[in-house]
Amino acid sequence: MLLFLVVLKSLAELALMFIAGRFILGLLAGKKKQTNVFWQLLDVAARPALWLTRALSPKAILDQHIPLATVSWLLLAWVLLTQAKIDMCLQLGPGACQ
Repeated sequence: MLLFLVVLKSLAELALMFIAGRFILGLLAGKKKQTNVFWQLLDVAARPALWLTRALSPKAILDQHIPLATVSWLLLAWVLLTQAKIDMCLQLGPGACQ
């Protein structure tokens, strides 16, 4: 169970990093971001989390707000998974969580 929590927490962290990198590189690249290979790579990596948010959110939410909604639920998931990992480590003892 601990391994499952660690994997989920790592996936949330990776998705957050991909979205943050995509945002920062989009700011630096400007209007030419669609032709930037590194932005395209980050876009492909972030697409599953963005797609999931679009699929679960109501149609009233604009497409331009989907990245913000994705970051919001990923941060919440990360906090909850971190708390669950801490609780499990306290139950199992410090030797199990090193």
